[in-house]
Amino acid sequence: MLKKGCPDEYPINLVVNGFEIAVFQLTSQDLVDWAYGYLFSEGLIDRAEDIDAVNFQEGTGTLHVSLNNDFDPKHMFSKKKHYTAGCGRGVTFFSMTDVKSFQKVKSNEQYALSYLLKKRSEFAQNSPLYLETGGMHGACIIHEDGEIVVREDIGRHNAVDKVIGHAIRKRLQPERLVLLTTGRVSYEMLSKAAKFGFPVIGSRTAATKQAVQLARFLQIEVVGYLRGKMANVYTSTGRIYDDVTGSTVAEKPIERGEVSLFSINRTNRD
Repeated sequence: MLKKGCPDEYPINLVVNGFEIAVFQLTSQDLVDWAYGYLFSEGLIDRAEDIDAVNFQEGTGTLHVSLNNDFDPKHMFSKKKHYTAGCGRGVTFFSMTDVKSFQKVKSNEQYALSYLLKKRSEFAQNSPLYLETGGMHGACIIHEDGEIVVREDIGRHNAVDKVIGHAIRKRLQPERLVLLTTGRVSYEMLSKAAKFGFPVIGSRTAATKQAVQLARFLQIEVVGYLRGKMANVYTSTGRIYDDVTGSTVAEKPIERGEVSLFSINRTNRD
């Protein structure tokens, strides 16, 4: 068996305008992108211009962020913390109730299933930390011209924050972008996608029931198990069409009032 290197993780202390938010376990690459993405996801900034400066003190592992807007730490810390699931566990101050107040996502874009499968493969081939260690999560933005941007981290939600931060710094508009992730799509992952406005989020693994319910409410298309030549499409906003099997994409209700889903499974897998 070939040996791989070990993935890195570091305790990073996030300090905003002199106030410590929390200590996060992070991979040290693309920390500026992460800061922008995390602060946007948590509602501390709305645009890139809200941040004056980001400085990382490697010796102490402290990431200092100076905001141009009015930051009220008492208001933020008065909200209940929710610890995110999975590796590289983080913290969010958004509850499910908060996320339901987000604006519903609007987009007229449509994507062929074969296109998403192709881009998922391209994403995997352009994830150097995963290829080196076998122990990293990744997130990827697909531009409307097909270009991809990949960010990696020990934590799946951190990787998503990094690509969102990249998009904010580059002033990208979400309506014609697709978000792909290697991790499970849980409610906090879905909330990050919804906050930025991604109309489609795809994953190589599953979505939770809570995430799918929220996606249907906010009109976000969620596609899971993008692997080889198979996929599960959990929602039906009309943004995904099956050009591989020729089937009509339609919801298939499951028992006991669960969320609706339909599956596209093919026997000839890569």
